Amino acid sequence: MSTQTQLLDLPPAVLVLEDGRIMRGQAYGATGTTFGEAVFSTGMSGYQETITDPSYHRQVVVMTAPHIGNTGVNDEDAESRRIWVAGYVVRDPALRPSNWRSQRTLEDDLRDQGVVGISGIDTRALTRHLRERGAMRVGIFSGADAQQTDAALLEQVREVSPMSGAELASQVSTDEPYVVPAVGERQYTVVALDLGIKAMTPALMAQRGIEVHVLPADAGLVDVLAVPGVHAAEGPDGVFFSNGPGDPATADHQVDVLRSVLGARIPFFGICFGNQVLGRALGFGTYKLKYGHRGINQPVMDRSTRKVEVTAHNHGFAVDAPLDRDVPAPADAEQGTNFGRVRVSHVCLSDDVVEGLECLDLPAFSVQYHPEAAAGPHDSAYLFDRFVDVMRTGRPPADLIGDNAHSSVEKEA
Repeated sequence: MSTQTQLLDLPPAVLVLEDGRIMRGQAYGATGTTFGEAVFSTGMSGYQETITDPSYHRQVVVMTAPHIGNTGVNDEDAESRRIWVAGYVVRDPALRPSNWRSQRTLEDDLRDQGVVGISGIDTRALTRHLRERGAMRVGIFSGADAQQTDAALLEQVREVSPMSGAELASQVSTDEPYVVPAVGERQYTVVALDLGIKAMTPALMAQRGIEVHVLPADAGLVDVLAVPGVHAAEGPDGVFFSNGPGDPATADHQVDVLRSVLGARIPFFGICFGNQVLGRALGFGTYKLKYGHRGINQPVMDRSTRKVEVTAHNHGFAVDAPLDRDVPAPADAEQGTNFGRVRVSHVCLSDDVVEGLECLDLPAFSVQYHPEAAAGPHDSAYLFDRFVDVMRTGRPPADLIGDNAHSSVEKEA
């Protein structure tokens, strides 16, 4: 039986955007109805890691690569305990996987976990639409649900809550604390606040001799300080805030905890949502990007070394901080706390979005993208080593890189 014939035998499906655009295809995964924010991911591989990333909670992911599912799925590469995407959109799904590690098909997992998807539509056209109009609310309706009138489907989509103002970290966080032991001898102890953490993050820390204590998103300062460190008389050797979904403007609790951590000069590292929380803790604002950065091929410059990295991203919000100068943390005047000077450490070369912050007078830094990237790229894995150096010395990251980093690289160029 030909591919075209098999696709024609699938139940019908309809994708409806809140601006009224409608695309028709076939059901993929579970049959039924789902809603979320329509976003696109530019990665050509790593789809299993994408769909199990908690940062995609309440998002319908459009894959720009045309062929998805070629390598199947397995039990080793998931980034969390379940699939988190609200829906999945592909053009040409693989009919059968071909990979020695494959244990089942991608569609099997989508169907088993109740994830509604759609296939057979022009994902390139859909991506161009989202780039021009921005990320927006969307619904996928398949099977009997797809038989409703277009007007009825659109009305349902427009009743869905938008991503702005959504507090989602508590929905994806762990319910109970757990520990990821260090590989080999324990060198440091880190408390990781789970705002939507990916499994690869504590795994990479563990490889560097770090014992990671993962706490729920609502953990307080008392919980953080109750974990004894190897080198600290009281409290952990370092604190980490993870990636996660939702609007950082809702993270008031995490901002308050982090301000206390900074005030105690406990070394800090944040990724993605953690970068936005650091920005807010320092007094900067955050804003929603038009369509966000999602994929595994985003160019970012480390402004301290001038090195350009190909990086993995998944964020729809960003920190509003100046790129042209080091500034006193705005929180100084507002909070009466001296956090010293702050610098934008990394920037996206596609659109100048802030991709990292570093404190110049405190042992704290963060990045907006994913150095723990699985299935890659791995250009930014050095940031975990930088965190180790900050914990080892208690010094700001800029001191460890060298004050002349910019000038020396520029002279060589």
